[in-house]
Amino acid sequence: MRVVIAEDNVLLSAGLELLLGTKGIEVAEVVTDGPGLVSAVETHRPDLVIADVRLPPSFRDEGIRAALAVRQARPGLPVLVLSQYVERVYARELLADGSGGVGYLLKDRVGRVGQFVEDLRRVAAGGTVMDPEVIAQLMASGGGNALDALTNREREVLSLMAGGLSNAEIGQRLTVTDNAVHKHIGNIFAKLGLPPSDGGHRRVLAVLTFLDHHR
Repeated sequence: MRVVIAEDNVLLSAGLELLLGTKGIEVAEVVTDGPGLVSAVETHRPDLVIADVRLPPSFRDEGIRAALAVRQARPGLPVLVLSQYVERVYARELLADGSGGVGYLLKDRVGRVGQFVEDLRRVAAGGTVMDPEVIAQLMASGGGNALDALTNREREVLSLMAGGLSNAEIGQRLTVTDNAVHKHIGNIFAKLGLPPSDGGHRRVLAVLTFLDHHR
C-alpha cells in the first residue's frame, strides 16, 4: 500500500512515515499544504491519503478541502483525516458522497500504533472509521427525527458501526451473537429508510444519517 501524507508538523509527519514504514506501508510523499496534496495525489496515485484538517496558510480547513478535492477527482480514493479537536461538520462532509473509504481520527490516536494501523487498513479497504471521541460527543448531544425510532441497543450498534467495527467485532463488543447483530443492523436500515437496493452503501448511509442528526 502506498500513501501520501499532508501534515505541516514535521515531528508528526516524520513519525508517521517511520511508523508506516515498519508496517510495510510505503509513504510516496509528505506535503505540507493543500495544493501540495492535490499535486502529490496526481503524481503518485496513492492507495490512501492521510491529511491534517488544518494546513497552511490559514490553518482553518485547507486540509479537509484538499482531501475532498482529491476524492472528487478520484471518486472512492480512501482518505483518513487527522484533527487536533472534534470538528463534527468535517466528519460529516467526508461521508457526504456515501462511498466509504473515509476516516476521521484525533491525532492522539496515532500513538496507539496497533489500533491506528488497523484503522488505516480498514479505511484503505473501503471502510468507515470515526474516532470514538467524535461518536461520544455526538451521542451526548442527543438527536432526533429518524434516529428517534431506534432502540437503545440499535443506537449502540449504530455508534459502533460509525466507529468502523464489523458485525463480528460489534458482536464481541456487545457480547451478542452474529445473528443478533445482523438483526439489529437490519432493523436500523429499515427504520432509517435505507432499502436493500443501496447494497453495501447502506452502512455508510446509516453512519451519515447518524452524523446528520447530531450536527
